[in-house]
Order: sequence, then structure tokens, then C-alpha cells
Amino acid sequence: MPAVLTYPGVYIEELPSGVHSITGVATSITAFIGRALRGPTDKPVRVHSFAEFNRIYGGLWADSTLGYAVYHFFLNGGSDAVIVRVHNGATAATLSLPPSATSLKLVAASQGKWGNSLRARVDYDTRPLKTGEATDSLFNLSIRDTQTGATEIFRNLSIEKSSPRFVTKVLESQSELIRVDGTAPTQRPEASGTPPAGTDPLVDSASSKAFDGTDTADGNAIGDNQISPGGLQLLDKVDLFNILCIPPLGPDKDLVKATWDAAVAYASKRRAFVIVDSPATWTKTSDVISNLTSVVTRSDYAAIYFPRVMVSDPLKENRLDSFAPCGIVAGIYSRTDAQRGVLKAPAGIEATLQGVSGLSIGGKIDLLSEGQNGELNPIGVNCLRGFTIAAHVIWGARTLNGADSLASQWKYIPVRRLALFLEESLYRGTQWVVFEPNDEPLWAQIRLNVGAFMQTLFRQGAFQGTTPRDAYFVKCNGETTTQTDINNGIVNIIVGFAPLKPAEFVVIKIQQIAQQA
Repeated sequence: MPAVLTYPGVYIEELPSGVHSITGVATSITAFIGRALRGPTDKPVRVHSFAEFNRIYGGLWADSTLGYAVYHFFLNGGSDAVIVRVHNGATAATLSLPPSATSLKLVAASQGKWGNSLRARVDYDTRPLKTGEATDSLFNLSIRDTQTGATEIFRNLSIEKSSPRFVTKVLESQSELIRVDGTAPTQRPEASGTPPAGTDPLVDSASSKAFDGTDTADGNAIGDNQISPGGLQLLDKVDLFNILCIPPLGPDKDLVKATWDAAVAYASKRRAFVIVDSPATWTKTSDVISNLTSVVTRSDYAAIYFPRVMVSDPLKENRLDSFAPCGIVAGIYSRTDAQRGVLKAPAGIEATLQGVSGLSIGGKIDLLSEGQNGELNPIGVNCLRGFTIAAHVIWGARTLNGADSLASQWKYIPVRRLALFLEESLYRGTQWVVFEPNDEPLWAQIRLNVGAFMQTLFRQGAFQGTTPRDAYFVKCNGETTTQTDINNGIVNIIVGFAPLKPAEFVVIKIQQIAQQA
């Protein structure tokens, strides 16, 4: 009731409804970890197109497969990616203008060989000085990445810290190519020479200066075909991702088991799913059967796909080359989620591999037969197949725990991913419960809100059953939360659901009808 009733009359008060709507989280945000030509190494970056990846990370790079995996992801229906760049001791190229203790020292915005292609030019064609400005404080700075053609021009930069155009602040906030290295300069850099007529001043060596990188070699990420722990730890800065891809660190540089196991363990903590690439050394089905557990430990938080794919390589005159399929598969996950929902298995004749010209077995174009598929499917290996009508498709939907002999309840990918979706959505949608009075009014609100969320999914066809009673249940009452739990500050919520499982085997029986004589 109102806090103070002073005069006779009608008082209006709004009462809380107890409704806290639970919103389903995204299901196909894909995190990629690998080596890139350039880009930040201290933070993950979210991109929504390959053009954006190209601008930030330099696009395709022959020494790494990360760019190809991201390109295949967006080509096959992906729309939301998180990029984590790792490297092995690469440094950033630097340049001093001019070379003296008080000069402007520039450094490439990120580590790598790419910084050696940067060129800088200084000129004094600035605006008129304002009252109080030092005579020799303003200059213009032009930067060109001669490899990609990206150009940045910063006019009226100042060496005075009080200026809104202070060089350090401007480059830090506006440049994607360079930063100020160390302390700010105390004198403006010398003007570059006048270029010959008809020449580009940012290409002519007499009128611009080149950056120089020492020890800028980009080796494998830390270790022998392993990512450093920092690669996974950077994902701690990401609020949500659902799929994790780690493409090979370079051509013929497959990841070792320790890396895959670390990735799966991390993904399980983040309620995410890992797409494991089959090694390039697997050239026949017997290799898969014999060496599966030596590549990755079985888990229901991951799935593996065989064989690799043949795709045209833009860096090699569009000649066909063999690639790991993780980016393509992740894109199909995203496309399937958008079209049918996370409950649909990312497999079947709709799961076509866009941009794929063939399947690579032993580095040659070949197709798996039904017999070979029949050997791999029962051990939890998902096959990529080629058909006359459906072209190249994903023809398997099992987790790494999907082997028939394991009899796991998480045998199928859509069941595991639906459970992860429910867990993450309910985790985020019930944060309001913390510190609420722990009694029946709270339990009733929990049942109302969680039940409404589950009912919405039921109406969308996410569960088995023709009635809500058959499809799901939500329990939160005196049976699930005892007085001891209340004394310990605990409220227990039990949510059950009947998952839909894919029709993996279709059996058609035909018989003749016997007519009476």
C-alpha cells in the first residue's frame, strides 16, 4: 500500500506482476582461434562479414588456414563470428620520424610481417595557427599499407598534449594501422621530400619512409601445432559464443590431441560446442577407426567430420586445394539454426557444402561409399558425402560420444546443442532470483517464468509429445527445496524436457497384398 495515507480519497498503486520473461540466447555465434596476417592479439573481435574480417585481420593468408575457415563460414550461412588471433613471438614493425631521441616513434598496430609494408609521409600543409599554439607544433601524417592499399591521412596533428589533435590520442582512437610507440614526441617530425612529378608520394622512397620490423616472423602459435593457453583465455572476454573452431595453424599443420582436449574442456565450461577437424594424414577409413582416440578424447561437447574438402584457392589462381571443413560445418550449423532452429540436426540434403568442388581423401578428390559411411557412423564420426542430386552434404549428426557402444544420452548433436541452449537461456534468465525471499511466492514466480519459456519452445516444436505434460516439466516447490536448503540459501529448480532425435535410419517395408482366389 502507499507509504503515507493522509487525506481521505482514492490512492493508486502499481503492483509488480512477477513476470520475468526469459529470452532464448543466440545459438550459432562461432569463435575462431588461429594465426592471421595482422590484427589485435590482446582481445577477441566480433565480425559479421568476411569483408570486416578482411579489413581487420588482412583476409586470406597462405601461411595460415584461419582466413579460409572464416571465409567458408560466411559463405555457408554464418553471420556472427568472434576472432582470436594468436602468434609465436612476432613483433611489430617500427619507424622513427626523424631518427632522434625527441622524434615521433611509430609502431604498427599489431605484430607481424605485414607491418614491413607500411610507409609514412609527413608534410606541413596545415591550417593556420591559432592563438597560443607553438609555431612548430602542427603537421600532417599519411600512412599507406602498400600490400593492401589501405591509406590513412591525419591532418593538423599536434605535439602539444593539451591540443584536441594531440598525435598520440588521435592515432590511438582513429588509426587501424599504427600507434605511437613509447612517449610522445617533443618536436614535430621532419617533412618528407618532394616526390618527382607523376609519382605516388607514398610509394616513392625519396618522399616516404618504410617501417622496419625486427624478428617479425610469424611462427606457429606457441608450441608444436598447439595454441597457447592465452588463445583460449582470451575467450573469457567474450560474453557468449556457441561454437568453437580451431582450424589448422598452417598448411599440413594439424593440431595435436592436447590442444583439442583443452579446447573441448574449455567449451564444456562455457556451454559451447567444438567442431573437430580430421587430420590430413587420414587417407582411408581404417586410419579413422585406428586413430580417432589419438586425435581427441571422446566427449559430447564436440563432433568430428571426415573427410576434408576440395575448394578453390583465390591465392593460387583458384586452383583446387584441400581444406579442413570446420568453417564450412560451422556455417551450416548457423544456417540450419536460422532456418529450422537448434532442434534440427545440421545434416541431410539441406546441409549442402557451398563452394565445395569435391571431397579430399588423401589429397585427391574422392567420395565415401555407403559401406565406408557404415563403418564410420557407428563409431561417432560424421561423414561428408557427395550425391548426384544433393551435391556435397553433411551426412552425420553424432557427437564424439555418439558411438553405438557408448549408448550415451548425448548421442546426437541437436540434442546436446538444444540442452546447451536451454542451460544458457535459463542461466541468464533467472539471475533475478538471487537474494529473493526463498519461499512459495518465489517458487511460484519461477514456475511461471520458466514454464512460459518452455511452453513457447513446445509450441515451436522443440520437444516430443502432443501435450505440454508429455513434452516438459518444471518443478520448484517444497519437494525440490527442503528447509535445510532454505537455511543454506539454496533454491532448487528441476527442468525436464523430451528431446526430438533425428530420423537417422529410414526403413521402408514393401509387401504384396495377397488377393483371394
